[in-house]
Amino acid sequence: MLAIDHIVIVSDNPAQAADKFGKEHNVTVIQGGKHSNWGTYNYLAYFSNDSYIEWIGIFDKKIAIQSENPLIQQVVDALDDNMEGPIQYALRTDKMDKYIDHFHKSTIPFTGPIPGSRKKPSGSILEWRMLFPEDVTEQLPFLIEWGNVKNVPEDDRLINEQQIHTISAAINNIEKFKGIYQTDLQLANARLSVSDKLAFSIN
Repeated sequence: MLAIDHIVIVSDNPAQAADKFGKEHNVTVIQGGKHSNWGTYNYLAYFSNDSYIEWIGIFDKKIAIQSENPLIQQVVDALDDNMEGPIQYALRTDKMDKYIDHFHKSTIPFTGPIPGSRKKPSGSILEWRMLFPEDVTEQLPFLIEWGNVKNVPEDDRLINEQQIHTISAAINNIEKFKGIYQTDLQLANARLSVSDKLAFSIN
């Protein structure tokens, strides 16, 4: 069963945006790390239902522009358009290879899997894979599968008691969406709802 992994919020100043959100919602935010191959960096807020918010920005635009990662291109395009805010979300799976087979058999175009990694402030390395199903009629969330190191803070006190309860997203065709992801809108740790733009609620 898929789970909501994280919300991606693009910002020209992720530290400032994360700090503002944290103060407004009584949420602890922490520095994430740098994605050296993509020219990006992030700040994070973790929640008790195994989900998190990522504020992402660019520290090297030349590297970011050259990236073939669809998410990084979204970040570049958003900042070029002076847009800041939620732009994407990720659904977590531990069966990415089965999704790749499913996409092939169902002739669903996709990009990936794209490997990713970053060094945490503690020095440990996080690794993951990203898979991007594609549809010409709408922007779809991507799938993420984490490696051997779990993406949680070493200090449990940095995990907020609140949860990401609902993600509202522009889903043009619900049945098609269910077919692509082989899931219902009720996920393992939260719920998807249909809206005209990407938003989320915590409680």
